[in-house]
Amino acid sequence: MERLSERLQDLLARVHTHRKTVSFERLSEAALIAQETYGLSEHWTGESLLDHTIGVAEVLLPFEPDEDALIACLLHHVLQFPGWTLVRIERQFGSAVQHIVRGVHLLSHVTMNDRRMSMGNLRSMLLKVSDDMRVVLMILCDRSHVMAHVSLLSPEDQRRISDDVLHLFAPVAARLGIYTLKHALEACAFPVVYPVDTERICEQLNMLKKNRGVFLEDTAKKLQTFLRIHGIVTSVFAREKEPYSIFTKMRTKTVSAITDIYDLFALRVVVGTLEQCYQVLGLLHGIGHPVPQRFKDYIGFSKPNGYQSLHTNLMNLPGVPEGVMVEVQIRTKEMHREAEMGIAAHWRYKEGGAAEKAIQRKRLQTVLADQELVENSPEESALQDHIFVLTPKGDIIELPERATPLDFAFEVHSNIGLHCRFAKVNGTTVSLDRYLENGDIVEIIKGDRPSASPQWMSILKVASAKAKLRKYLLAAKHAGFLEKESTTSAQEKIASPKKEKRPRLQRKDALIELEGGVPMPLLYARCCCPNEGGHESIAGVITRNGEVKIHRSDCGMLKNVNPERQIGVWWRPSTGSG
Repeated sequence: MERLSERLQDLLARVHTHRKTVSFERLSEAALIAQETYGLSEHWTGESLLDHTIGVAEVLLPFEPDEDALIACLLHHVLQFPGWTLVRIERQFGSAVQHIVRGVHLLSHVTMNDRRMSMGNLRSMLLKVSDDMRVVLMILCDRSHVMAHVSLLSPEDQRRISDDVLHLFAPVAARLGIYTLKHALEACAFPVVYPVDTERICEQLNMLKKNRGVFLEDTAKKLQTFLRIHGIVTSVFAREKEPYSIFTKMRTKTVSAITDIYDLFALRVVVGTLEQCYQVLGLLHGIGHPVPQRFKDYIGFSKPNGYQSLHTNLMNLPGVPEGVMVEVQIRTKEMHREAEMGIAAHWRYKEGGAAEKAIQRKRLQTVLADQELVENSPEESALQDHIFVLTPKGDIIELPERATPLDFAFEVHSNIGLHCRFAKVNGTTVSLDRYLENGDIVEIIKGDRPSASPQWMSILKVASAKAKLRKYLLAAKHAGFLEKESTTSAQEKIASPKKEKRPRLQRKDALIELEGGVPMPLLYARCCCPNEGGHESIAGVITRNGEVKIHRSDCGMLKNVNPERQIGVWWRPSTGSG
């Protein structure tokens, strides 16, 4: 057996030290597979794929992931390599690992491709596929590790990735209450997306420190001593508001100076019991001056994501300059742990039964569905009934629930649908009427000639796919009829009186291609006279005698045409002059 790299050995040793229940043998098997599969391959950030995977696992470890989550973390890139499918992952490591890898693989493509959906729709997509906290947590850890290496990328890629992190992934971390990841993501992304605002805010902070001195750490020590004298053993931490939090508050509160922000300076007091939280509150109100209407009891009325603390704003605390307000947050150790780790602090899959897991999933869905995260517009609400699958190249395709591989084929391109022979889902050949699921990787095998048939109408679930098939069947019906009648009607055509000539195209010389490659006679419309070989956009209409009439796309006549009689047409690419 190949020896594991030093970094992998260190990772496994850390897991074994703190997580005695994890199967070291099973985890070692996954680590060896990752090492052998990734080899010298590079991640798109520029670091090696193996180092990236280990880095994500190191970000994940403080959240105490279970055995399946750790294995999935090591294997979440194997689907990029030949021979690895979701079916194989499930066979070797079980359905839970396969489920996590499926979700992470899907969500990891959200920022790697050109975005075609609004940010709200992307958040809705995250809500739809995230029925497992481990999937969400792993993708957030992945983004956090990516941001640590974002400076290695081109300025354009830095901006694109940071923008997604700031406006999609950091808000998700905040909604889940995972503030350690929220602050880490924002700290890396904000200077890239808003460099001018970052510089301006940092200058104001530095000027403030210069004028008022660095006082917060000294005040924290004085309060810790004061509380110990009164019999309460505490830990008091100093915290300045993060630049991005200052930026968002200045925008939402329409303030121009950071001195107008109430919670610019904060102290966090961590005590042993719930009773001590309120004792500390009373003691601090005795040595400082409480600011009216600035007290919040998040212990009695916790936030939706489970956050609990007492918040109070005080003036004239020991060591604080005159006129400076300090926010004090008071909480127990358990509250502090949950405040840092959010919903992930109590997400456990060790011995929990199916009912407990269902409750936890429901809680995750409820938290993610909060209106602060997903705007409840009709467009975004509709996504709740949709699924998201992947092409072999990693493009995300959105489909309605109960969609089939045949729907997928038509969604990618009409010609792929019309030429579809069979489909593979997650590396396994399946029937064309199989229902697809979130995260499926779908591959369509095409034939040289169209293979569409009327029976496909019962397989298709998507209206647009059915419309494309109807157009093809209508066109093919006319084409077959004309081919059948061409011989018997030849003499009739010769005997018929000559009519006025219309501009007709010969198939062998045509500069136009038809959707589906259907062999039909082409005719230029007289109403708009498209310029043969031109560059203007064109549209095709199937006439009642089986011809395709070519119009300019902006032709007014198209408004009166039945959409089912329209067929896709385009200029054939030029092959150069001879």
